[in-house]
Amino acid sequence: MRYDTPSLNRWHSRVHDSSFGYVSTQGAPLVDLLDPRPGERVLDLGCGTGVLTAQIAARGADVLGIDGSSAMIEKALAQHPGIDFIVGDGHDFTVADAYDAVFSNAALHWMNREPGMVIANIHQALTPGGRFVAEMGGAGNCAELTAAMLTAWREYGLREPDLPWYFPTPAEYARRLEQEGFVVRVLEYFDRPTPLDECPRGAADWVRMFASSVLEGLPPEIVEPLLGRVNELAAPALRRETGWMADYVRLRFAAVRR
Repeated sequence: MRYDTPSLNRWHSRVHDSSFGYVSTQGAPLVDLLDPRPGERVLDLGCGTGVLTAQIAARGADVLGIDGSSAMIEKALAQHPGIDFIVGDGHDFTVADAYDAVFSNAALHWMNREPGMVIANIHQALTPGGRFVAEMGGAGNCAELTAAMLTAWREYGLREPDLPWYFPTPAEYARRLEQEGFVVRVLEYFDRPTPLDECPRGAADWVRMFASSVLEGLPPEIVEPLLGRVNELAAPALRRETGWMADYVRLRFAAVRR
């Protein structure tokens, strides 16, 4: 994942496994799909603070965690001594020796500049027959949240923001995988409504966490009322008696390098 300023880096690393710990918690079934084996070499791309990296290592694999955020990697190194972590970008990373598997949870949709290049780099990092197992946001992910943002921006006379994600359809991503030399073995596409338990300001807090780049350059005096309007627009679809929900849609897959 990539974030834009040191202060945001520090904030994101603090909340990644506490306020928004579901990112790691709900990744556990993906580790089961990977099924790492003792002695295998596994690369965890977009590892965050290393929670799932550690789960993979606990199964006996030799694992390397890579993330674009230096703050995430700093925290991962502190929390998981004995596991290797480095700062790296999915668009241009290389490895000296090929891996048996590449794993990625809730990270590929942040690598939105050239998704095909990311897949090509993963292909290069794998041994023939190596596995690529991942979960990411799919088409329709955060549709209500995004619609509320875009409407609020228009109402305030602002230019439509550049959203920092890539949410492909299953067909689109399967095609990309096949074009880059993978055979798709598993492809699942499903809704995952997710409570935002630690978002006291609901959609406004979600925007600050996951779309902070859209707030850059805005006049400071309009940020709070703008986010308040996002809340008003998103509330009918996403606010429940028990709290706010995020309208997540996930794409989970396992592919093999030809």
